[in-house]
Amino acid sequence: MMPFQATCHTPQSPADFLAANTNVFATFDYCPQDSGNISYGVRIADRRYFVKTPGLVDDGKPYLDHADRVNVLRNAVRLAQSCDHPTLPTLHQVIESPEGPMLFYDWGEGELVRNALKQVECLPVGEILDLLNDVYDLHVELVKRGWIANDFYDGSMIYDFHRRQLHAIDLDTYHLGPFTNDMGRMFGSTRFMAPEEFKLGATIDQRTTVFTLGRTAAVLLSDNSLDRTPFRGSDTQYDTMLKACQQDPDARFQTVAQFRDSWPQAD
Repeated sequence: MMPFQATCHTPQSPADFLAANTNVFATFDYCPQDSGNISYGVRIADRRYFVKTPGLVDDGKPYLDHADRVNVLRNAVRLAQSCDHPTLPTLHQVIESPEGPMLFYDWGEGELVRNALKQVECLPVGEILDLLNDVYDLHVELVKRGWIANDFYDGSMIYDFHRRQLHAIDLDTYHLGPFTNDMGRMFGSTRFMAPEEFKLGATIDQRTTVFTLGRTAAVLLSDNSLDRTPFRGSDTQYDTMLKACQQDPDARFQTVAQFRDSWPQAD
């Protein structure tokens, strides 16, 4: 238990507050986090936490201004409070500061899948399938609570190769309910994004999440293509992935539950 759990507000900046109350062992600022957030790895007693903040008020470099970054973190709090899934690091505390909220999560041990993709590709197929099943089960639970995926990619996954444990992170821009693409090219990695995520005015709904989940299989079980030869799963799994990744949303599984129900049958 964190010793300052009852503290909900501080007049200090996040950097000063953390320096005074924790042992800061890592800082993640502009290079790894183009969102504008500034995050920290901190140690309190014998436990480690990941602390996410919206960054500096006067930082104008990121795409989102400070107020929008604050809103995104408040959205992350709503998601964390709505879904208790083993892949989601526990959110222990939110402390308000003059620069916005500080979100204290459990520290997720492991490697960012985006950075360790070659290592993931060398895993036995069964272990990759376990990883995918965790991703899919998580999204079934999130959809039950109304959440539509946005900006999920291999940078949203930390994998502990020793414990064979997945941590899903940075789901801050997930959206409650279907919504309209008001950006044109939305946030995300093109390897995981559906066609409607590039089309202004398009509907973003469960079918978009289905596409992203299909692309996750294409990246982790194959060579990022939809070709059969490099795909290391079964024929039925391949057919399931292909249907999920159809360009026309109407040709995909219409819900995440339908996709998830189809995937185990392909095992």
